Amino acid sequence: MPGWTGIWKAAVVVVLLAGCGAPAGGGGTGAGPGPSGSAGTGTGPAPSGSSGPARPSRPAQSSPAPSSPSVPGGPSRPTRAPGSPATPPGGCAAGQAELTVSPGGPVRQRLCVRPGTVVTLVLRPRLDDKRWTGLRSSAPALVVPAGWRVDGDGTAHAVLRCAGTRGGAAEVTAAARAPDVAGAARPAFTLRLDVVPYAREG
Repeated sequence: MPGWTGIWKAAVVVVLLAGCGAPAGGGGTGAGPGPSGSAGTGTGPAPSGSSGPARPSRPAQSSPAPSSPSVPGGPSRPTRAPGSPATPPGGCAAGQAELTVSPGGPVRQRLCVRPGTVVTLVLRPRLDDKRWTGLRSSAPALVVPAGWRVDGDGTAHAVLRCAGTRGGAAEVTAAARAPDVAGAARPAFTLRLDVVPYAREG
C-alpha cells in the first residue's frame, strides 16, 4: 500500500498548485484601467470657451435729460387784470380807470390819476342792513361825481370826472344808511384822488 499513498500525495500537491495559479476575484474585469471618456476628477484642461478672466462690463451711459427751452426775452411781465386802472410808469392812472369796492375791504383807499381821467366807481352790496345813498366830493372843482345809481341788489355805480388842466387832491365819500332808520346817512367809504399833472420837459 505504500505505493498508493505516494500517488495520492502527489495528486493533492498538483491540485493545490493548480488552485494557487488561478487569478483572485475570478473575473478580472474591474482591474484594468477604465475606458477613456469616463468622468474625471476635474484636473483636466478647461474648455476653450471659458479660459481667461472675465472682462468687466462697461456701465451704460445715461443720456443727459433734455433741458427746458429758455424763453427769449427774460421773465414774463405781470399782466394787468381786466378792469384795473391803466397805470403808466409814473404810477398814476390815465384816461379810464375802474375801482370796485367789495364788502370787508378797507374803508379808505387812495388812487393817483392824471388830469382828465374818468374813474368808474362800483360799490358792492353791503353785508349789513345799510344801503349806499350817495357820493360827496370835497373839491367839486377838481373831481365831480356823476351818474349815480343803485341796482336792485344794492350795488351802487358812479363816475368820477377829474379836471383836465389842474392838479390837486380830493376826497370822495360814499354814505350808507338803513332804509327803515331815520336820520342822515353816515360815511361808509372814502376815496382820495390825487390828480397829478404830467411833468413838463425842459
